[in-house]
Amino acid sequence: MTEGFAWDPPARYNFTRDAIGRHAAVRPDDLALLWTDAGGGTAQLSFAALFDQAKRAATVLTEAGVRRGDTVLVLLSREIEWWPIMLGCMAIGAIASPGTTQLSAKDIAYRHAAAAARCVIASDDIAARVTAAGLAPIHVRDFAAAMTAAAPIAAFADTAFDEDALCYFTSGTTGMPKMTIHGAGYPMAHEITGRFWLDLGPGDLHWNLSDTGWAKAAWSSLYAPWLMGAAIFVHHAHGFDPVATMDLLERHPITTLCAPPTAYRMFVRANLAGRYFATLRHCVSAGEPLNPEVIELWKAATGLDIHDGYGQTETVLLCCNRPGAARQGAMGRPMPGIDLAVIDEQGAIMPAGDEGDIALRVSERRPPGLFTGYRDDPGRTASVFREGWYLTGDRAFVDVDGFFWFVGRADDVILSSGYRIGPFEVESALFEHPAVAESAVVASPDETRGEVVKAFVVLAGGHAASDDLIKALQDHVKATTAPYKYPRKIEFVASLPKTVSGKIRRKELRDAEWGKG
Repeated sequence: MTEGFAWDPPARYNFTRDAIGRHAAVRPDDLALLWTDAGGGTAQLSFAALFDQAKRAATVLTEAGVRRGDTVLVLLSREIEWWPIMLGCMAIGAIASPGTTQLSAKDIAYRHAAAAARCVIASDDIAARVTAAGLAPIHVRDFAAAMTAAAPIAAFADTAFDEDALCYFTSGTTGMPKMTIHGAGYPMAHEITGRFWLDLGPGDLHWNLSDTGWAKAAWSSLYAPWLMGAAIFVHHAHGFDPVATMDLLERHPITTLCAPPTAYRMFVRANLAGRYFATLRHCVSAGEPLNPEVIELWKAATGLDIHDGYGQTETVLLCCNRPGAARQGAMGRPMPGIDLAVIDEQGAIMPAGDEGDIALRVSERRPPGLFTGYRDDPGRTASVFREGWYLTGDRAFVDVDGFFWFVGRADDVILSSGYRIGPFEVESALFEHPAVAESAVVASPDETRGEVVKAFVVLAGGHAASDDLIKALQDHVKATTAPYKYPRKIEFVASLPKTVSGKIRRKELRDAEWGKG
């Protein structure tokens, strides 16, 4: 038992039955979901109404031929049906596989074949590409109409705790996306996420900006808030508009916000003067480390800290800056129930201050929320375990107070004249310059040094590329961080390649730099 958290998983668990059903019985009229759209439309669901819709969605899935253990591709944006459909899949023991509406027809065909999916539920945004992939989608509008007419299911699948329940396709450094599988008990482990990072409870209204196709949506738009009894806020719109987002924060009683670093960067580059978010009390960020200057600018404007959190598609929250115990720029400390360390190649824990691989101990027991494996890929599954540890693929060091400090992805670290340079520190230094809206730093080949630092820079409005600006940026980085880390090469670009979750695809830039693209 640690700080009110005990991990004693039951043999069987069904999130729809055991979490949503409990709230529906005990507090049926409490708000579960507040949904809005770009046209000003709104809808509210109580826990009783949500539970009813989940049971009706389960019936529609069953009538579509979905059985326990079948995989369902859920290719929706933030249509309100996404939530009952996800809950409906869990209710009958089907495996939900969410995906972004940015997927191509080729992506969809690959996922459908790899997962042997029973059906594809699609929104307007992607239905034509599902058809182009040679598949017949169930359109979300048809699904919604069928839900209205359907009777709620009477019985739930009594799923085993480790029974397959969720399939996320995640991109690695090589090969096609891999299928990350979580069991039916995975949602239960998000008590760690909801209690210790999001700081949620009944009465809270939590807004997570993540796309529903990203695993972060499972964290903060589905499991953690409802596990803790909080309500979820959703805004369904195309693209991200920082001004419109801040308008919504002023208009609705949102208490907690989870946004990726890119969104916070856009907030602070917009005009925060005069903004007042009356009910907002707690802010978090995840996906990649957040620049310290962004944290400072946001706090200066709102009075609120941004609490960085770290985890993966394969896990729940692993470490974070907790309310009242934050260290600016750090990843934070490990969560209760999580044995996290920085290790060397032999699995030994590194001394404070020494860089190594971020790893989760698995030798004594299975950690809460750890994935069950990559489906149909035992080799790849085995490759992420070493000497009783699960390897995250990220590198960091731990300070004397136990805070983790991110260095970079294991394959992103730059080796130049014997120095190890993490791209994030250089990117953070660049961001402090007013001419820089965003940057990505990678290794570039050099005959003398082996590798040198190269920065791809997106300029802020009102600034133009020039040799003088390159020199100014280089001098700025030299003055801001260790001089050997400055970018010897700078290229100005209109945009940076990113994943659907908003993470910068440094590998794509690095491969092009080394002639591998």
